Amino acid sequence: MMQTTRSYPSARYRYYDLVMAAFVTVLLCSDVIGVQKVVTVGGFTFGAGILFFPLSYVFGDVLAEVYGYARSRRVIWAGFGALIFASFMSWVIVTLPPKPSWPHQAAYEMVFGQTPRIVLASLLAFWAGEFSNSFVLAKMKILTSGRWLWTRTIGSTIVGEGVDSLLFYPLAFLGSWEASDVVQVMITNYVLKVAWEVAATPFTYRIVNFLKRAENEDYYDRNTNFNPFTLQA
Repeated sequence: MMQTTRSYPSARYRYYDLVMAAFVTVLLCSDVIGVQKVVTVGGFTFGAGILFFPLSYVFGDVLAEVYGYARSRRVIWAGFGALIFASFMSWVIVTLPPKPSWPHQAAYEMVFGQTPRIVLASLLAFWAGEFSNSFVLAKMKILTSGRWLWTRTIGSTIVGEGVDSLLFYPLAFLGSWEASDVVQVMITNYVLKVAWEVAATPFTYRIVNFLKRAENEDYYDRNTNFNPFTLQA
């Protein structure tokens, strides 16, 4: 497999934009639709969003593995901006006064009326978790010389999802939920997210191998600036 440490080419990749779109779509749907609902299935209590949210980490792994940390960083910032806009749009639409004869305002507020606290917790957790995930994967790729892909996809998820969970649940729900419920949901969701990533490993391998061949790219971040606050690729 081709190994590169050069600067990123100016030419567009064939699939990079599609992977970015998939990442942002999964992120928005998971955050807007599934973040507030808690379900119990088979005796396990967990947040409904985890059924799909781990897909964003799969795509994050793919981006960092194939295209490198810097291009992954651009996608993370795109997702961060999309979350901010989605939160702002939800707030505006919920706040607009409904027509008196329209009977669904309460239901609309229930679904889309996230509190500023939850929005802030979600943004901070996403930002820190995704950057931790990409950083760990990029560094592990160098340490393993590109071998044992599963070690870095799973290892980076253990770190990234851990950072995400430790930030999001206490910041979003501590004080409004019972502390025991916060801890239970946080731990259960974290374990399920990591297990989800492990189960998705064959799927991740297929995507990564396809993209490496199609893009003729297998980037190694040996000379990368890991500053998360720049968009330079």
